[in-house]
This record gives sequence, structure tokens and C-alpha cells, in this order.
Amino acid sequence: MTPMLSILMCAALCVPHNPQAQSMDRVTGQSFATRSVVFGNHGMAATSHGMATNIALDVLKEGGSAVDAAIAANAFLGYGEPTGSGIGGDLFAIVWDAKKKELVGLNGSGRSPMSLTVEELASKGLDEIPGHGPLPVSVPGCVDGWFMLHERFGKLPMERLMAPTVAAAREGTPVPQTIAYYLDRSARVFSEYPGFKDTYMPGDKTPAEGERFVNKRLAATLELIGKKGRDGFYKGVVADKIDAFMKKQGGYLTKEDLAAHHGEWVDPVSTNYRGYDLWELPPNGQGIAALQILNVLEPYDLASMGHQSADYVHLFTEAKKLAFEDRAHFYADMDFADVPVEHLISKEYAAERRKLIDEKRAGQSFPPGNAGLENGDTVYLCTADSEGNMVSLIQSNYRGMGSGMVPGDLGFMLQDRGELFDLTPGRANSYAPGKRPFHTIIPAFVTKDGEPYMAYGVMGGATQPQAHAQILIHMIDFGMNLQEAGDAARIVHTDSSQPTGTRMHTGGNLQLESGFGPEIRKDLIGRGHIIGRKRGLFGGYQAILWDAENRTYHGASESRKDGFAAGY
Repeated sequence: MTPMLSILMCAALCVPHNPQAQSMDRVTGQSFATRSVVFGNHGMAATSHGMATNIALDVLKEGGSAVDAAIAANAFLGYGEPTGSGIGGDLFAIVWDAKKKELVGLNGSGRSPMSLTVEELASKGLDEIPGHGPLPVSVPGCVDGWFMLHERFGKLPMERLMAPTVAAAREGTPVPQTIAYYLDRSARVFSEYPGFKDTYMPGDKTPAEGERFVNKRLAATLELIGKKGRDGFYKGVVADKIDAFMKKQGGYLTKEDLAAHHGEWVDPVSTNYRGYDLWELPPNGQGIAALQILNVLEPYDLASMGHQSADYVHLFTEAKKLAFEDRAHFYADMDFADVPVEHLISKEYAAERRKLIDEKRAGQSFPPGNAGLENGDTVYLCTADSEGNMVSLIQSNYRGMGSGMVPGDLGFMLQDRGELFDLTPGRANSYAPGKRPFHTIIPAFVTKDGEPYMAYGVMGGATQPQAHAQILIHMIDFGMNLQEAGDAARIVHTDSSQPTGTRMHTGGNLQLESGFGPEIRKDLIGRGHIIGRKRGLFGGYQAILWDAENRTYHGASESRKDGFAAGY
């Protein structure tokens, strides 16, 4: 090797690992950023599938509202990304109403079947509700959520919003890389369930990356919903087919459960973090855990520690543990449980909880206990229109594509959200008929001085509130822009066992994404953390930020998913 070649190789390979340092050879900022922020004057959409983003933009350009664009994009994702979403699942949303200058929240989650009683479950000798099959199926709330949003904020006819997906599902569209990967994994679990192969495995296999996926069954169902409205799903032929299928499978979801379903408008709740208000929906979701994490961390000087520091990672992890113990003990359907939301998200309560943190050692247990891990498959999207309306929407079938129940010839899978009920009597999330289970999917919104600032979300089960907090910390404490905040390596603390309804050890595993260097891992191990490794755990992020000074939208969508952000 020549001396000059040796010098060049050293220059390329011997640079110290410092992901937070400004890159010297690129103009897009941090060395870990996948691309620059995108901008738009009139509207913006960010989704996890490129075609969904394009559909949302088409709706906006046609004069549709941000809600119209979100519904159209979500409809497509249920077809194009069935591994994370679909009309067999639930929906939550936070909307900035530009005319009234206020935030409104929608809880579109479904309830457990009325005919599935505690006594019936006890007779089966179960310690927990299984993740697959007919038992975890709760009423799908997605379609009802669409129509609630549309009635209040929509402009274009619902038939128009369904049309792009109806056409795409009949013609077939290429499957992107991430979705192809999860379809293949899902087939290993669900291929023996009735209806799965007929819907998702044409030619006896799931579509590979780049191959077209056709779902004419779903196209017909969406076309019916577009023409007949909400009742086209919750009553009539679709409800009848779901009822007959579930009875045949030994399930409990009935057409009466479907007909009785209704979502609810709710008031988002917030905490202020260094001048920014983060808004989340109250339980039965887990959004307030993000508020609790930020409250615990606010007094610490995270900026001086830096993103790439063991001190920051340690403190974040301990704050998460405290919040998730409360999550396990308190979070549930507030129609059935007295959840002390205001107390849990107060600064005073955070100050008391903060005293439990040892800055040098990882805590192995914190009161009150009973926390679990959920690995959810979800889609998140956000949209914004020319009138200033912004939508933060999340939708999911829950774990691993859903329950495996693919009713009749309808073209979709029913969710398995009921798995998250606790079968131990007397707890906040204990099972009851007609009750909404604890939920993992959470949209987020940020305001500053009472004005809209950012709609964002991060998919991925128990990762979500942890990532919600990290995105804001990345931007506010570490000075990252909207794109960098999503691309930066993430921290996810998981429990050492699988879900639900059983006592877990808070010590758990600290999962660090590959951007964190070996020196940080070594330091954290010395403090008592168990460092784990799990592929695909770190979620997927989309965001839209309103730049009031320049009157433009910023958009971001990171590389862990297949989609992108685009504006016009």
C-alpha cells in the first residue's frame, strides 16, 4: 500500500464516532440525516407509503380539507400497508381547527363484544386473552372515525375519497420493501387462518418487493362504504358477513355490536416542555406517558449532556420506567376506571416521582408496578391544508397485522386489540363486555403560545410515547430540525417478557439503535442496564411543522418506513 493511499484510507476510516457533529462534506446537516426537510406553501402530507402521500396531495389540490386528505390516505394505507392498518382496526386523531383556533381529539376505538363475558373467559381457563383467533377481536372503529371526522371537517364527498384506493386495489400496486418484509412474516403466522390466503397470498405467496398486490375484495367494500356511508360498514351486508364469519369461528363479535358502535370527541391534554405544549389524548390510550416522561426530565440540563451521552440515555430510560409503571396501573377506558389524568401529568407529581431516580444506577423496580410490552403494527400520517387546518392521525389493527380473522370476501383483517385486556379482576384495565381495551396508538400535536406548531407521531406499540418525548427533546434540547429529529438514533426501553396482564420487571432491556456507539453501551452496562437488541423496534415517524414567520409548512418522513413527505 502506498503512503498516500494509507493516508486516504485513514482519513476515511479513522474519524471518531460522533453522530451529532455537523457533517463537513454535506449540506443537509447532521451526518445521520437521510435527507433535507421538505416544504410547501399551501399544503403538506406525510405518510409511510409514497402513493398514500400522493393521494393526499391530490385531494388537497382539488380543494379538499386536511381531514379529507387524511381519510383518503388512510383508506389507501389499509390496502397498501395492511401489515399496519385497515378498516378492521381502530383510529385516533387530533385536529387543529383553524377557524376556531382550537384542538379537538377523536377517540375512535372500539369496544369488546357484549356477549363475551368474564365468566365465559374464565370457563376457558385463560390467564390472558390470546393474540390471534376470534377472542381478541373488538369492534373496529376506523370507518366510524372517518365519518365523524368527515361530518365535522370534510369538504369532498366520501365516495371521492375512497375512489383512489378502490382503483388502486383493483389494478394492483407495487409493494414497497418494508411492507413486503412484514407481509412475508405475517404469512408465517396467518396463512392457515381462513380467508388469509385468498386475500393476501395470490399465487399462494405474499407479494415480494416491487410486485403488484391486488385486493378486489377490499375495493368492493370501500366502494360500498363510499356509496352507502357509515351504515355501509356497520349495518347491512358487511355487518352480516362479519357476524356470520365470527359465529363460524367461535367468536363473539356480532352485528349488534357493530350497529351499537360510536366513537367520541375528547379534549386533548397537555404539558408544557420548555415553552412548547405537547398535546395527547387521554386514556384509554397511552399518550399521557409521553407527558409524564417530559415532566420528569424537564429540570435536567439535557442540552449540555448531548444526544450521544450515557447520562442522557440513562435519565431518559429511568423517566420512561416511572411513566410506564403508572401506565400499567392507571391507564384504561375512563368510562370504567377513575384515571387521575390531571394528577399524573402535573409538574408536582413529576417532582415526587423524580426523587426515585438514581443518576448512577438503573432502577430494577418502581412502584406501583404491573407494566407490559406491546409490539404493535400501526400507520401514522399527518396532513395540512391551505386554510391552516392540520391533522395528526394514527390507525392500527394492533399486533402483527391483527387477529387473523379475515371475514368472508370483504378483503380485510379484524384487529386483535382485545388482547390488551387484563384478566385479573379488579384492575383498571380488567376485561368487561362493552369496554374499550387499553390502547397503544397515539397521535401527537404541539402548540406554542396557543398557535399550531407541529403534528407528528411515531408508530410502534410501546415505542410510541417514548419516541414522542424523544422527538421533542431532539428538537428543543439538541437543536435538530424536523427531519433530523426523526432520523436520529432512538432509545426504546422494553420489558424482559412478553405481554399482557402479568407482572413484568421494570429493569427490562434497554434497546439502543445502531447510531449509539460502543462507549455509551459500555457505560450504561456499568450502571446496571441490560442492553438488548431487536430488529424493527424503533417505529416510524412522520411530521408536519407550521412555520408561522414564513407561512410555510415543513414536512418530514424518516427512512425506517417506505413513505415520504411532500408539499405544494
